[in-house]
Amino acid sequence: MESKRQQKFSRLIQKELAEVFQREVPHLFGGAYISVSVVRVSPDLGLARVYLSVMNAKDGNEMLLQELRVNTKTVRHLLAQRIKSQVRVVPELVFFLDDTAEYSAKIDKLFANLDIPPAPEEDEEDDTYTR
Repeated sequence: MESKRQQKFSRLIQKELAEVFQREVPHLFGGAYISVSVVRVSPDLGLARVYLSVMNAKDGNEMLLQELRVNTKTVRHLLAQRIKSQVRVVPELVFFLDDTAEYSAKIDKLFANLDIPPAPEEDEEDDTYTR
């Protein structure tokens, strides 16, 4: 369970990283649209795990993630410029792909393929509940 402080800090990181990806470094990732899904911060606020959703990646999501990990120092520096007056320490950033949309689509597909027979009709006279 995250503390209020961690939640507030993670929201700040999420908001500012989204701005960095959209406004300051879109050229680094070939025009791919990067969305910050979730940020999880360690209790000491020294490490931020950033989960990203990616659209329109030309070379694939894994290649974009690799490129992002190469440019982590640049992204962290740009983040620091935005939040330096609000925090003491800018956290280390670790990036992961957020695959919840793909996972939910897979689950939906599994449910769609299920063959569930209709429930048997029961007599209304055999109600065990009294009203």
